[in-house]
Amino acid sequence: MTDTTLEDVERSLDRATDLESEDAVSVLRTARQDLADLGSDPDVDDEHRRALEKRLEQRIREIEERDAYDSGLGAAMNPDEDDAP
Repeated sequence: MTDTTLEDVERSLDRATDLESEDAVSVLRTARQDLADLGSDPDVDDEHRRALEKRLEQRIREIEERDAYDSGLGAAMNPDEDDAP
């Protein structure tokens, strides 16, 4: 059993917003594992845990999509009118 609580996971989620992308994803993935570990704890509010899982997954996707866009993929997908064929 883990000593991590849902409140700890929420704090990790909040802390990740202040971190650089790579560090934020690392913190969020650790929090995701903590949530998975809490899934077998009968004292944990399962609805709250699932809501946090959704928030974590969404935040990870946002960071990964932003990084892909920033790396030039977004520019290739949305060329300026001058660059369009």
